[in-house]
Amino acid sequence: MNIIKETYLLLNQYSEKYKGRNLAVGLIILAFIMPTTAFAYASWKNPLTSTEHQQLILVITDNWQVNNGNLYTFTKQNNNQKENQDQVWQKSASSILSTKVTVGKKGLAWGIGLHPKQQGVHKVEGDGKAPAGIFSLGNAFGYLDNILTGLTYQAMTKNDFCIDVKGSPYYNQLVNSSIVGEKAIKGSTEGMRRDIHYKGDQRYKKGIFVKHNEENIDAAGSCIFMHVWKDKGIPTSGCTAMTEQNMDSILAWLDTDKNPLYIALPMAQYQALKSQWFLPEIADY
Repeated sequence: MNIIKETYLLLNQYSEKYKGRNLAVGLIILAFIMPTTAFAYASWKNPLTSTEHQQLILVITDNWQVNNGNLYTFTKQNNNQKENQDQVWQKSASSILSTKVTVGKKGLAWGIGLHPKQQGVHKVEGDGKAPAGIFSLGNAFGYLDNILTGLTYQAMTKNDFCIDVKGSPYYNQLVNSSIVGEKAIKGSTEGMRRDIHYKGDQRYKKGIFVKHNEENIDAAGSCIFMHVWKDKGIPTSGCTAMTEQNMDSILAWLDTDKNPLYIALPMAQYQALKSQWFLPEIADY
């Protein structure tokens, strides 16, 4: 990444955390963290250029703080003659080219995924931010016995919980209370049958697991999904949400054999990382 551009982006993000403090504080921080970023990139294997991943969902927000954005879907074209990597990723079916989505109520923060560790504000448990970066998508889940999707589907029961309790040995894991016991789920706010546990809530009627923090590092953020939104424009605690109709379209399009990726970035980071990460073009959407 261009050193001037990276410095600008880091100062821009740190301004949220160190707002009102002397600029010198930010510059001192950057003097220590810039070499770390360069080292991380040196050993990175970019999943966007791998033949393993053939589908991509890209979410772009205006900045780190906003709680909404646009979602774009792409399919990789098997054309080794392409000179520009951003042309390898092509628009998907017209029915789901682009859609409005909501993200965390406090915006985005860097998550733990397939991208090199980034400098800036990182997601922590309970911060109300959705993770930014590159992530694999996991299984689909929901209330129904079956849904139309190319992903492996898990029907949730009243005993299924995702553990968002800091310090739990099951942190960031999907567990069944009939197996791990009631004590193990105490304090979890992520009963996967929200319609049963939370007065008919339909948000998890259909969803997809986002593989954030796969090593289950305590307090680094848990239980990240794509799911149906509560109502138009209402943000989440850290997930990506949309209409049920758009969720249906995405679920039907995704194929587990194509190892789909999910990326979320603010616009400035998308523009700065576009060449280095070989991100697809969104200008002509």
